[in-house]
Amino acid sequence: MRIDQHILQAFLQEVQVESLSPDDPVVVHHTPYPWELVGTGNYAAVFAHPDYPKVVIKLYAPGRPGAEQEIEVYRKLGETRSFPVCYDYGEGYLVISRMNGIPLFDCVRFGIPIPPQVIEDVEEALEEARRKGLFPHDVHGKNVLMDQGRGYLIDVSDYYVNDTDTKWRDLRKAYYKVYLPFIKDRGWKIPLWMLEVVRKGYRLYKKGRRLFT
Repeated sequence: MRIDQHILQAFLQEVQVESLSPDDPVVVHHTPYPWELVGTGNYAAVFAHPDYPKVVIKLYAPGRPGAEQEIEVYRKLGETRSFPVCYDYGEGYLVISRMNGIPLFDCVRFGIPIPPQVIEDVEEALEEARRKGLFPHDVHGKNVLMDQGRGYLIDVSDYYVNDTDTKWRDLRKAYYKVYLPFIKDRGWKIPLWMLEVVRKGYRLYKKGRRLFT
């Protein structure tokens, strides 16, 4: 699915995205009407148009790399059940399919049960990506979605990085050892501040492990 070129070019001319630091989300200074800001990452922002509900535009901030590599990742993935599809691209942007679902991070936050099928779906999807010559990277609770009891992945921008990344392995271990036996069916809502403490604590733990290994 492609967005009308007049609409696309007008958006690209008017939108204003800036990256102040590679370690912080980009800042969107202006989103042209009727576009909607869907989300931000450290290098790019994602936008949607009401006339094209099945796709989003991922726009990289000026000066930030990664668009070319992400395009290549989508080329290798092709059309799959578990990942978005890249329909179009240009300098610094990609037009990709919009995935439905709620992030696993929010499932835990709002007490929505995550069935084992979701975890198994992600495992299969990551193995499929590896068979296609990719290196699943930075897979965590905010870029794994659950929709109708099935698992899907978004943000494949780092799948070209041939480096060891244990985020998903650690999350999967926590799911089976802690979440499944003690949390899943209790309907507990975990406060955002507590999840942020866990997230930041995990990052410090991993950073410390790297320093001493």
